[in-house]
Amino acid sequence: MNAQIHARLKVARGDFTLDVDLDLPGQGVTALFGASGSGKTTCLRCLAGLERAADARIEVAGTVWQDSARGIFVPPHQRPIGYVFQEASLFSHLTVRDNLAFGYKRIDPALRRIHFEQACELLGIGHLLQRKATTLSGGERQRVGIARALLTSPSLLLMDEPLAALDAPRKREILPYLERLRDELRIPLIYVSHAQEEVARLADHLVLLEQGTVLASGPLNQTLARLDLPLARDEDAAVVLEGRTGAYDEVYQLLDVHLPDSALKLRIPHAPLAHGSALRIRIQARDISLSLAEDPRSSIINRLPVTLRALSDQGSPAQMLVSLDADGHPLLARVTRYSCDQLGLQPGQKLWAQIKGVALLGQ
Repeated sequence: MNAQIHARLKVARGDFTLDVDLDLPGQGVTALFGASGSGKTTCLRCLAGLERAADARIEVAGTVWQDSARGIFVPPHQRPIGYVFQEASLFSHLTVRDNLAFGYKRIDPALRRIHFEQACELLGIGHLLQRKATTLSGGERQRVGIARALLTSPSLLLMDEPLAALDAPRKREILPYLERLRDELRIPLIYVSHAQEEVARLADHLVLLEQGTVLASGPLNQTLARLDLPLARDEDAAVVLEGRTGAYDEVYQLLDVHLPDSALKLRIPHAPLAHGSALRIRIQARDISLSLAEDPRSSIINRLPVTLRALSDQGSPAQMLVSLDADGHPLLARVTRYSCDQLGLQPGQKLWAQIKGVALLGQ
């Protein structure tokens, strides 16, 4: 698929320079991920036109929003975007209904792609419409802010760490609504975050930024599995895989999760889910051990045949990180250097991955 969002940006600010060239998919969720000061918010502000890069070209769905070489700059209010900030910044003297209507009524009815009732249903805020903004919790305020952005019928939705100001329970409250937006709307979303859990649950495409430059950009599952990136060196290094639910074992309460385009499946202790439901699973590198042969007598029920793709010592005297292929699906395993030598691990080798833990994201 050809990228539908292109952004070449160069911004110099004191001792910091943002210099990126991005080709992003025109659908799904793209996460801009990196430490504070890596340039995530600056990228977002330039896309929105809130910051004017001196050297830039921005094209979205075939429309040029900025081309410094040709003197083109579309001002923010003329760009079909929805922008969600860390703080919802609602009008405190208005009700939720009036806050939502503020932008909605300014959109030509013929151009409305998201309607009032639809936005309220997607964000679960119908029961809040008569409430004043000052009476809302932090999570409720942010859901109203997201609905308000949707009601501008944007061609591109931008979110700048929308959960950063919330505590853990409020984050858990909002994440399912963001997943609904991803799954039910066809609006591309660019999501800024430094929280791995949010990225794992929401993103389809990952852009990894460091000190104003792009270290990597690609599909989430492939990018997380790259041994040359800092994410793989993290103690919580993991991969995220897509799957669909299969049979359910009532006796042992085990749910089958089938990996796409593969005969492989995982069995996970979980309550039953509708057959064929799409879901995401996260498998940490530290939860995979390796064996030269399958051991059916093991207490580990998830054992997959894999091919070793690459090894990296990551500068550690004691541990190795191993990149694996499970019938087209990437996995990472962290093992001791001793085990690596004892098993004679090398690229191309056929092994068995013993998966001690699998997390269903959002379930």
